[in-house]
Amino acid sequence: MSEQLLMTVLFLALLYGLIFTKWAAEWVFVTIMLATYFTGLVSTEDVLDKASNSGVITLVLLLLVSTGIEKVSWLTQMSHKLIVPGYKGTLLRIGSVTAIFSAFVNNTAVVAALAHTVRNNKLHPASKLLIPLSYATILGGTMTLIGTSTNLVVNSFLEDATGKGLGFWEFFPIGATATVLGLVTLLLSSRLLPSGSAPTMDIDEYVIEAKVGEDSSLIGKTILENKLRDLEDLFLVEIVRGTQLISPVSPQEPIHAGDKLIFSGDIRQVQVLESFDGLRLFAVDEGLLSSNMKEVIVLPNASIEGKTVKESAFRSVFDAAVVGVRRGGKRLSGKLGNIRIAAGDSMILAVGPDFNERKNLDKNFVITNDSIGRIQLTPFQNYFVTGALMLVVTLASLELVPLIKGAAFLLVGMLALGVVTGSELRRRFPFELWLIIASALTISQALANSGLVTVLTDALQTHLVVLGPLGAMIGVFFFTLLMTEAMTNNAAAALCFPLAFGLAQSYGVSYMPFVMAVAYGASASFMTPFGYTTNLMVQNMGGYEFRDYFRTGLPISLVFSAVVIYMLPRFFPF
Repeated sequence: MSEQLLMTVLFLALLYGLIFTKWAAEWVFVTIMLATYFTGLVSTEDVLDKASNSGVITLVLLLLVSTGIEKVSWLTQMSHKLIVPGYKGTLLRIGSVTAIFSAFVNNTAVVAALAHTVRNNKLHPASKLLIPLSYATILGGTMTLIGTSTNLVVNSFLEDATGKGLGFWEFFPIGATATVLGLVTLLLSSRLLPSGSAPTMDIDEYVIEAKVGEDSSLIGKTILENKLRDLEDLFLVEIVRGTQLISPVSPQEPIHAGDKLIFSGDIRQVQVLESFDGLRLFAVDEGLLSSNMKEVIVLPNASIEGKTVKESAFRSVFDAAVVGVRRGGKRLSGKLGNIRIAAGDSMILAVGPDFNERKNLDKNFVITNDSIGRIQLTPFQNYFVTGALMLVVTLASLELVPLIKGAAFLLVGMLALGVVTGSELRRRFPFELWLIIASALTISQALANSGLVTVLTDALQTHLVVLGPLGAMIGVFFFTLLMTEAMTNNAAAALCFPLAFGLAQSYGVSYMPFVMAVAYGASASFMTPFGYTTNLMVQNMGGYEFRDYFRTGLPISLVFSAVVIYMLPRFFPF
């Protein structure tokens, strides 16, 4: 009884940490997992077994493989052909192509590859296309086992619980139906999308240019000596000297006559610069300067999330300086160094020569300029990756070769051909997701060991007895959907699986409809920008507000839910 009480407290703490705090999901799961271990609810063998679960290893391998798959050029080559004069035709093309690619390629990579083209098209407002782009990737990801990490998370739990995972195409009948009807709903409800133009990077909004006159007393002295480092609300980003762009600017850099000093920060404080002898303000010349400005979007769980710009040490960590920040479609003003960074923020960076070489970029940002960090594969590499992926999928579908072995083969082949490098794989290793899943599996074992999961599912069955297994399955689906909107898709799947599986056992029916209800429910993040990374990615690019997601996503969510609830018991009978 004491073990059940302890596990109840820990489970409630897990819920509280995931829903009501800003702590990263991985640390919430790890903390509770360690509590179960140190209090004796699970053994050392349990912890090690969950950390090396074959489903978890398959998930890690496939996410590493996606590092190479997302470099394949087919999607980028097609992107410019998706925009046509007719809006409905453009929406249909973007939606269908995106959904198909998302069934096999990481959703974040698909959005990153297409967003730049969509945003800069001259035919339709980007705000009319970017939310549909995100929703299409979510829908397409529900069609295959590897379409989204959520499906792989559920597969890891199922393999741990039963020793047998899900088939590659097991998601397809319901996922494809939901995708087709979801895209039709998008076409019908597209008038609900805002029609304003998306915010673009206008350098004048973010920086001030001050030119050093020929008779200025600043000439010959360093930046430090001129006290240009001591400004309260403005920060010296770079110097334009003739055709040379000096960035970052060393405190010991001397000032020359004719230098253009580029400041960022609270540009309303222009009067501060007027106190310096010989500085004259000019309109910004965007030629050389704009080539050095890059726009990025902060990813959830980035190492800089929650820190101020100053605490993040952009200069040393990324060889870049923050010039401006947008959040919720609006520019943040005030002293840049004091702005606390949040996931989804759109940041304008002035980058140095080593920016592209930094190893931590893809852990923190999605770079919306498609010319940055893009490695072009040779035709042979393109064909190899595409052909090998098709072979792995076919063999796994026919159950001739396990998916884990096929993924390992594909990864080794990519390494051998130079499609990916060892350093890339180290950077892209999904350490946080591995922590979440391994910890959640351990917590699930603690729930079973303490008997709490049986108590909970029996109590739920008693209260849902009138509804029967179908009503319980519907309840599982909507509870998972609600948790996805409140936290993240993977955390929701990890949290809801043990209850869903235990509920199926308490009814004495097949666990498959309950398991699939968790998988589909965890992917149904259409009504908020927070539940899914791609929704956050397009928020600032399209200038969207929270209400835009809700009113556009609600019809999609209703259609998606109706399809899943109707088809689940027919394809996965109780």
